[in-house]
Amino acid sequence: MIDERVPPALDGERIDRVVALLTGLPRADAAGLVDDGRVQVGGRVLSSRSRRMHTGEHLEIDTPEMVPVGPLAAEAGVPVPVVFADHDVIVVDKPAGLVVHPGAGNPTGTLIQGLLALFPDLEQLAVGDAAQRPGIVQRLDKGTSGLLVVARSERARASLVAQLSARSVERGYVALAAGRVDADEGLIDAPIGRDDALATRMAVRTAGRPARTRYRVEHRFATPIAASLLACRLETGRTHQIRVHLAAIGHPVVGDERYGGPMLEVRRPFLHAAVLGFEHPGSGEQLHFEAELPADLAGLVARFGD
Repeated sequence: MIDERVPPALDGERIDRVVALLTGLPRADAAGLVDDGRVQVGGRVLSSRSRRMHTGEHLEIDTPEMVPVGPLAAEAGVPVPVVFADHDVIVVDKPAGLVVHPGAGNPTGTLIQGLLALFPDLEQLAVGDAAQRPGIVQRLDKGTSGLLVVARSERARASLVAQLSARSVERGYVALAAGRVDADEGLIDAPIGRDDALATRMAVRTAGRPARTRYRVEHRFATPIAASLLACRLETGRTHQIRVHLAAIGHPVVGDERYGGPMLEVRRPFLHAAVLGFEHPGSGEQLHFEAELPADLAGLVARFGD
């Protein structure tokens, strides 16, 4: 976190330029921090990257995690279940507990380092801002399991980024929500931004970025606690989106301690990326993948009853 006053030398400069100069980040990354609601001026989240700054204004920047310095090393011992691979894309079924790419506290043992051992050609994409995350176009939280696509070529990276931006990538999740969700299906349309009280949390905020989650109730349980098994579809891709949205309507994800979910024997959020669909960057074919619940989540569901 950077917390300081705007110096006279930066008076009149755009906020994205000020953030870039104060953090040492590329201008595009600085603009991304503004877009993500991670920059505050005078205690209020700033939403416009073109806003001009003035001497003495109080600026708070929630800086991203620092990644390790140096070349990214392949690690053959990292278990990465590959579902599909060709010259353009790799689809994996990420286990819970596996971090996608190096970051603060996780310099090694990540998914991308395991993939480099299997697909050394990924190194060609390890340039510039992507030096520590070659081919990564989407992420899953450490505690979330399921399907994830990784670009294996530059044309694939560009295509997948465009598809994600156009919201044409199909992303379906299974979540176990605390309590009885009465509506059989619904849409949660609520903007998400950084929590003022805790930088590592997200929250529904009027100044946040648009976020939409559709859900359908697959089953309702009464024991050992009231809970609802949901099929969720992302229309946007905000950090912790499903977890924040379900907590906001009073039904936090079971096992999600950060957002108030009840803790059972599975010590991670009951959230699994079960469906993934996208257009192949080369052939144009529509690809569709499904991943069953992993053993820990399936075992928990088996304990529940009506």
